[in-house]
Amino acid sequence: MEEYYNYIKSLHLIFVITWFAGLFYIVRLFVYHAEAKDKPSPEKEILIKQYQLMSYRLWYIITWPSAILASIFAFWMLFFTTLGNAWLKMPWMHVKLGFVFLLYLYHLKCHQIFKQLQQNEIRHTSAFFKIWNEGATIILFVVVFLVILKDALNWIYGVIGIFLFSILLMLGYRLYKRIRERNQS
Repeated sequence: MEEYYNYIKSLHLIFVITWFAGLFYIVRLFVYHAEAKDKPSPEKEILIKQYQLMSYRLWYIITWPSAILASIFAFWMLFFTTLGNAWLKMPWMHVKLGFVFLLYLYHLKCHQIFKQLQQNEIRHTSAFFKIWNEGATIILFVVVFLVILKDALNWIYGVIGIFLFSILLMLGYRLYKRIRERNQS
């Protein structure tokens, strides 16, 4: 079983990447969907129908299968290999698994929003979705820092750095929004 570890790890990483790609793009489609509601007819109806179809395909053909396969290969690595069993005893892995749990919650919330939009229930603004999209980015940065650095102090610096970077992104978005609104006036 151990000789297959790198194959399992490779498959895990491939499906983590496609899972995140799906999460990043689904929220971008949420932004477009929310913006389409303000368009005049028939453009509004055409766009919403197209975004619903694109979201449906992305969610069920790429994102959900990737999440499930990434999880299967992660469990396989952690519970059926010697190295995985050793990692489960390390503090950085406990923190990583906590953030993976947050990623599952993020995914489930995206699923809830997806279902609402499929039923033409638009409960959030495009601005909300643009900020919401940063949630997956933050989790991705944290998990990568944890896996690569493993050292408690180094990954904490990385996490603090990404939170500061996130704040800068939000401030940059607000500045961009003000400039865009001023130019439209």
